[in-house]
Amino acid sequence: MRPFHLAFPVDNLEKTREFYTKVLGCNEGRSSNKWIDFDMYGHQVVAHLVDKLDKIQTNPVDGNDVPASHFGVILTISEWGDLAKQLKKKGMDFIIEPYTRFKGKIGEQSTMFFLDPCGNALEFKAFRNDGMIFAKD
Repeated sequence: MRPFHLAFPVDNLEKTREFYTKVLGCNEGRSSNKWIDFDMYGHQVVAHLVDKLDKIQTNPVDGNDVPASHFGVILTISEWGDLAKQLKKKGMDFIIEPYTRFKGKIGEQSTMFFLDPCGNALEFKAFRNDGMIFAKD
């Protein structure tokens, strides 16, 4: 699989740099005074400096208000568990605490949501079986 590229807005590059490198463990790539490239599990995510950020909108999923705009990575169950423990240890303020949704159903997945320092929503998840990633009921 080829890496994907995602660009997202931020209003503070230094807080963004610290969060993505020190909290999430991403390596920093190229940067300028207007943007920073990060290596997120082999994918290129780029923070672009903007003047104003939009308000987060949500949709209901499995009893939670899920941010409609969010990004993240599908990890293995082990990686997901390690990241959840690491983030809890660092005092992460979760939008949706780590848990498993759709238990016993097609698409069962462990998930967690949190915000970066500029208010961008991130979701990291892991499927019990990767064959369920695109499975339909």
